[in-house]
Amino acid sequence: MTGPAAAPRRLRRRPDWAGRNYTLLTAASVVTSLGSQGALIAAAFAVLDAGGDGGDVGLVAAARTLPLVLFLLIGGAVADRLPRHRVMVAANALNCLSQAAFAVLVLAGEPRLWQMMLLTALGGTGQAFFGPAAEGMLMSSVSGEQVGRAFALFRLATQGSGLGGAAVGGAMVAAIGPGWVLAVDAVAFAVAGSLRAFLDVSHVPPREPGEGLLADLRDGWREVVGRPWLWSIVAQFSVVVAVVAAAESVYGPLVARDSLGGAAPWGLALGAFGAGNVGGAILMMRWKPRRMLLAGTLCVFPLAAPSAALAVPLSVAGLCAVMFVSGVALEVFGVSWMTALHQEIPEDRLSRVSAYDWFGSVSMVPLATALAGPAEEAFGRTAALWGCTVLVIVVTAAVLCVSDVRNMTRRTKEVVVGVPTTSEPAGWKSAAEGS
Repeated sequence: MTGPAAAPRRLRRRPDWAGRNYTLLTAASVVTSLGSQGALIAAAFAVLDAGGDGGDVGLVAAARTLPLVLFLLIGGAVADRLPRHRVMVAANALNCLSQAAFAVLVLAGEPRLWQMMLLTALGGTGQAFFGPAAEGMLMSSVSGEQVGRAFALFRLATQGSGLGGAAVGGAMVAAIGPGWVLAVDAVAFAVAGSLRAFLDVSHVPPREPGEGLLADLRDGWREVVGRPWLWSIVAQFSVVVAVVAAAESVYGPLVARDSLGGAAPWGLALGAFGAGNVGGAILMMRWKPRRMLLAGTLCVFPLAAPSAALAVPLSVAGLCAVMFVSGVALEVFGVSWMTALHQEIPEDRLSRVSAYDWFGSVSMVPLATALAGPAEEAFGRTAALWGCTVLVIVVTAAVLCVSDVRNMTRRTKEVVVGVPTTSEPAGWKSAAEGS
């Protein structure tokens, strides 16, 4: 048989909701996640190989976090004022240059602590401008009823590549040294920036001249405080992220050393958490809870479980199971949260709102990690861990008292002014997660 009826059906390479911009953004995020996770390990070993100790590793890590906190809000305002893809490419270029310089210093031998801190701080500055722009682009790159699936697939790709990047990066540090791993990360930023330069922003309405940076920040703040569901969850996560970070970065390694057999079991538990992230993203590609914020908030309660498991402490198998479940739960929240922001926030303010969200999540982490040691001395490690558990439960229960959190429903048609509704999206929580 011949003719059109007999012509083979052309295979669809990607679903309708995965437009060109979404595909470019996902590919770029995979590339940077592969490089950045290995680079985090490489940076720590570069400090140690240069004669530093654990305190020096902490100083280098803090050097990245401080500019992230300082410049996040400015980065959000800039990303809503300028074309977001240009902000992202510029941030990637800064990250590429700083990591390349870091790699050269390490490969040349004996880098100084202040040099490593400075270059790491430049990387944190790039992330502060990249993050809000990237989240705004991602949310404006999809439309229709499949936005939850799109966000879930993006997070699945990012989390999966992050897991692979950490494993490969650790092996590469051992095999060829941290300097070359940092160089690979610099190349990854260059590749990702090149991909993001091809984003199509022709569907995004031109930005109207504003009254200035401070006015833009005030507009973003009004957008946050005018929505009880938004500011309450941002406030909730300022506590949740801080105490979880203290438990996992300070108490977790100590419990593993004293009760679980060392670093290897703790690494296995962190791997189980990452596997849970992947599993949660797979779940959210199929599950679309009607009351998305209610489902997401209920899934914050399991984030209290790892602290409790460390307080007992559970066996390695039990801890891994708890970490896996909490990883799944976190992804359910993450996809639900991104879907709510996409549905409720006007497109031209997405980056500013994202910046306040990020700021709330990271601003208290340095304080919590700094107080973890004194809290252990004052109350004991077990009591401190139970305190982390209680804090997560209390603030999450408080958020459930907000009616919009309980009752907000998923809409099948988009009604937010400024959010594109074409099948070919207009540009890019992720997060990301990597820049």
